[in-house]
Amino acid sequence: MRCHKEVHKSEDGILRHPADGKAWKHFDSVYHDFALDSRSVRMGLASDGFNPFSNMTSTYSLWPVILIPYNMPPWTSPNGTNYLMSLLIPGPKSPGKDFDVFLKPLIDELKDLWDGIDAYDSFGKCMFKLRAAVIWTISDFPAYAYLSGWSTAGKLACPVSLEDTRSRRITDKQCFMGHRCYLNINHSWRRSKEYDGSSELRGLPRTFSGEDILKHLNEVPIRTTGKAPTNVSRKRKRGGNELNWSKKSILFDLPYWPTLLLRHNLDVMHIEKNVCDNIIGTLLDIEGKSKDNLKARKDLHDLKIREELWLKKSTNDKFEKPQASYTLTKEECKSFCKFIRSVRLPDGYASNISRCVTDNDKLRGMKTHDCHVLLYKILPVGIQPFLTKNIRGTLIGLCQFVQKICAKIVRVSDIEELKDGIVIILCKLEKIFPPTFFTIMVHLCVHLPDQVLLGGPVAMRWMFGTERHMGLYKRYIRNMARLDGSIAETFVVDEAISFLSRYISNIETRFNKPERSWNLPSANYSMDIFKSNVRPIGAPSIQLLHDWKNVIQWYILNNSADDIQEYLE
Repeated sequence: MRCHKEVHKSEDGILRHPADGKAWKHFDSVYHDFALDSRSVRMGLASDGFNPFSNMTSTYSLWPVILIPYNMPPWTSPNGTNYLMSLLIPGPKSPGKDFDVFLKPLIDELKDLWDGIDAYDSFGKCMFKLRAAVIWTISDFPAYAYLSGWSTAGKLACPVSLEDTRSRRITDKQCFMGHRCYLNINHSWRRSKEYDGSSELRGLPRTFSGEDILKHLNEVPIRTTGKAPTNVSRKRKRGGNELNWSKKSILFDLPYWPTLLLRHNLDVMHIEKNVCDNIIGTLLDIEGKSKDNLKARKDLHDLKIREELWLKKSTNDKFEKPQASYTLTKEECKSFCKFIRSVRLPDGYASNISRCVTDNDKLRGMKTHDCHVLLYKILPVGIQPFLTKNIRGTLIGLCQFVQKICAKIVRVSDIEELKDGIVIILCKLEKIFPPTFFTIMVHLCVHLPDQVLLGGPVAMRWMFGTERHMGLYKRYIRNMARLDGSIAETFVVDEAISFLSRYISNIETRFNKPERSWNLPSANYSMDIFKSNVRPIGAPSIQLLHDWKNVIQWYILNNSADDIQEYLE
């Protein structure tokens, strides 16, 4: 618990831990007395809903509230045993705007922890005042609205830009374009009308501090909580000065909450998922997923842009949709899906993505981690034979943006370049794809570099760990008639067993469990490159190298410099 201060050494320009981010350092400078004691705990508050039943037609949802301590090294903080389930909000419906009612007991305890409680330090063998603080929240986009009080729907859906959100209503959809406002005021793209039929004269969206938000919240009337039919505050019209605020979050009752630089994290996991679905759905023209439909083509006609993509009337009074340069043909879809089927990934790196390829050469049923791996590694290679150079280069640039944002060790100089780079990429995408492609999740990419500078690497601030715990809590259930009680009892037992297993060494526990490949014989080779203990997949076979010979030679020469140096000399 002292690692973040006594062991971790910060390097200028390198982000390895949340302690390296601006938000952590700002918190230490404002609350110096809290930062003096390395045993003071900083935590993240994560929450998400999950369906405890296998039947997905059921709308039942439970909402655990989890506290994640950040004092430990990066490789132990996301460990499942360090996730503290502080609340379990029962179903059958999501708490919605009444989330604060359930958070009230936790907020009261967090206030006591901020003042300090008596605790014993077994390492220092002394009593001390244990203090703790929640420095941000982690959630998906719908839960972001529950925790922050800012509605993530409508024309002002962006919770970062708030009232300065750049959006445009086209037909029956809200499109979040207008990324040219992030360019230099004299940039030539601002004057172009090829993007949405108009020039961009607006300046950068403002950055809102905690004090600015409190001024906004003073305009929001206090609403009565609860969903009773007699509650007049349950359904009310928002005033003009309320913007998208639905309530004042109970987190503002914490004395330090308004001073935080990063109060709520944008979840990179779900942003990746939605961006990947938009790209794959449009490239492969998947029905129901493609953003290039008949309405999108009508929008291009209404905006008077890209005339070559307008609907054309055929001889039988029907409209035909011209082939777009960003959509693959049937033969190209077949080749792309053949490539996806041929992909082989290391054991434990990802699931079998080839299972997502359908019989009609489309991709369906991809999970969040499948989308992450697809954008991270596969898509930049898979689209090389297809599309034009401009479209291909722009999509590869977006994939490289994802790679750098999700890195475990981040350079500040790289992130500063990404702040300008993602604006250029989004502007190029506005010129390629129809307006309906730009949902709020695509727009949120522009804010990710700033959040990395504030909070550090995203690996400790995204929902992957929390989502895995939803599956764990689902397996806790033994009594389908008492879901929340069953989860609570099993969680207490699991916590006790985990605590005891830390002090047991003569039996196998989750802390001393060997690796998956522990039973493999040690490879007796002189070169290090052949000594990896890995378990091969599939049945053995003997084949001639043919075209793989040059690839294998290149791999050995580039990964065994020390072993072959004497031969090279």
